[in-house]
Amino acid sequence: MAEISLTELAVLVVEPSSTQRRIINRALENNGICSIIEADSGEQALTLLDQEEPDLVISSLYLPDMTGTDLVHRIRESKSHPDTPFMLISSETRFRYLDPIRQAGVVGILPKPFTDAELNTALSTTLDLLDENPMEMGELDADALQVLVVDDSPFARKHIARILGSLGIQRIDQAENGLHALEMLNQNFYDFVVTDYNMPHMDGKELVDHIRQQSTQSSLPVLMVTSEENENRLAAVHESGVSAICDKPFEPSTVRQLIRQMVATTD
Repeated sequence: MAEISLTELAVLVVEPSSTQRRIINRALENNGICSIIEADSGEQALTLLDQEEPDLVISSLYLPDMTGTDLVHRIRESKSHPDTPFMLISSETRFRYLDPIRQAGVVGILPKPFTDAELNTALSTTLDLLDENPMEMGELDADALQVLVVDDSPFARKHIARILGSLGIQRIDQAENGLHALEMLNQNFYDFVVTDYNMPHMDGKELVDHIRQQSTQSSLPVLMVTSEENENRLAAVHESGVSAICDKPFEPSTVRQLIRQMVATTD
């Protein structure tokens, strides 16, 4: 599908409360969404996902038979629709509950209540993911860029690779942690690295430190895409020489801008 518009999006809303479903549906309609499918449980949502093949799933975190985390993981592990964009709407704010959702790759995590602007941003991100025409990278030759994606979550790696693919970047290698990334860096030259912060064996900061202090590619641009909220840790990452930091979830347009800035700086 190419150049899909909001009016063409089919959205599956998974919410046990009929009142909350009406609120979400009204907000979607206000944004031009015409096709809305409803489910009040995770299992019903999975059945409808197979039957209706919606373009986007919007779910609450707490469902009667599973959590939104369980639901997005079931979707990501499925063979028929693993890349379906997923959006969470929840009043939950605790890191330990939201981080697994972020790691699975989502177009947005919206609060209750959410604003029209927050919903529109997440819907726009959905369109970017579904559009088969790569976003323009300006003067950069996306086909020539070679990128290393580092994240211990296979879901997150796949999501980041998909975002990069929407920018026209296809030469993408993947590493599951910092140590694995170092092996890849010793074997290949990359135009930039996209890495998570929290990883086993060697985290994102340690990876950046090694690149800046010991690697033959010491000036290699590094974009850190992370859900880390500790300001002291993020400050230490900045000091280590990371080129840019982007929150999870993120917009493709934001990543595009950061990549252009990073790569242009090294030219």
